[in-house]
Amino acid sequence: MSDIVVPQLGESVVEARVARWLKNEGDRVEVGEPVVELETEKIDLEVSAERAGVIASIKRQPGEDVKIGELLAVIDESRAAGNGKGPASAAATAPAPAAKTSAPVAAPNAADAPKATPTARRMAKDHEVDLGAVQGSGTGGRVMKQDVGRVLTEPAGPAPAGQAAAGQAAGPVLSDPAPAPPAKPTAAGPAAPRTARAAGSRTEERVRMTKRRQTIARRLVEAQRTAAMLTTFNEIDMTALMSLRKRRKESFEKQHGVGLGIASFFVKASVAALRQFPQLNAEIQGDEIVYKHYNDIGMAVGAEGGLVVPVIRNAESLSFAGIEQAIRDFAARAGNGTLTLEDLTGGTFTITNGGVFGSLLSTPILNPPQVAILGLHKIEDRAIPLNGQVVIRPMMYVALSYDHRIVDGREAVQFLVRIKEFVEDPGTLLIES
Repeated sequence: MSDIVVPQLGESVVEARVARWLKNEGDRVEVGEPVVELETEKIDLEVSAERAGVIASIKRQPGEDVKIGELLAVIDESRAAGNGKGPASAAATAPAPAAKTSAPVAAPNAADAPKATPTARRMAKDHEVDLGAVQGSGTGGRVMKQDVGRVLTEPAGPAPAGQAAAGQAAGPVLSDPAPAPPAKPTAAGPAAPRTARAAGSRTEERVRMTKRRQTIARRLVEAQRTAAMLTTFNEIDMTALMSLRKRRKESFEKQHGVGLGIASFFVKASVAALRQFPQLNAEIQGDEIVYKHYNDIGMAVGAEGGLVVPVIRNAESLSFAGIEQAIRDFAARAGNGTLTLEDLTGGTFTITNGGVFGSLLSTPILNPPQVAILGLHKIEDRAIPLNGQVVIRPMMYVALSYDHRIVDGREAVQFLVRIKEFVEDPGTLLIES
């Protein structure tokens, strides 16, 4: 007998919830084959069998909360060769079946179906990916969830012309990512129901919060309770940036294979401004201030199931193309559910863009233990005074929320002014960043 237990879940994550079982009691499993999906506060992950055999018993049911090291199921290794009776004998005479809920895409019959995990099959079906064309990284060439995700995030040629309009591509991030794939159904924690209601109906329904939503709620309340949070505002004339982007976006995409959005400019501007105001790139640990001499920039993304903040590591060392590629990758993987714990861990400063959803102005909430977050908003033509005349310019409101415990108002205001100066004169970024 061997046990399937809750594995290490990543930094600061100690608890998970059983989302769904991919195998039933009596089913045969191979080494490395996913058996159960767990939902954590950051991502969903599959737990695989470390030994071949038959699922003798399942100890925890979908919806139950479990901690690291707790027993999930027991595998009977003595029936690995199919010598047992009942379900194991049936498993010995036929290949291990895939999850009952999905079928291989573009496969003429079951015998020709490529080996793939149930989650990979479901993802391929949802996004119309031919599993036969996917290179598997699992045991024996089995196609894994991340393999399908890699295919979905690979560039599929130049983006449609309309996609790059005004730097406000539809989607949860700042740049011009590929069109977001359709949302896939989740195994647990469904969103609020969309069923039709009769006029005058006063029905109610209770839906259990997902682990991610619970964590978001806890962290946001924690940020407001523990930090002395203030917000300062400014506005940016986007004329120069948008003009530069219009002139260079075609050649940029031909050279680098990725569109030129507004994201890279704000990341570069943030890196340059953080160099001048290092306290905004720090955190408080006890009675000490820890200054970070690197820039791991988090990009807030509104993904299915709640907000996630994937992190661009060492943004100070990346080119415009490297930043745009990282954001495009995050946007695609947030949409298809293939972000990893490593993608979401850490971060020294965060940028969030409510403008892609139409927000004109907002006050972003800190992402602890970070002490500052930059909020971007919708670009909108407005009348402004310029050189004694009233002109129409594309303007954006920006907001900086900061922790007043270590960031004074003067530094916060000056930081945001530097962001404004860099974006309004993007050529200076070549010098400052």
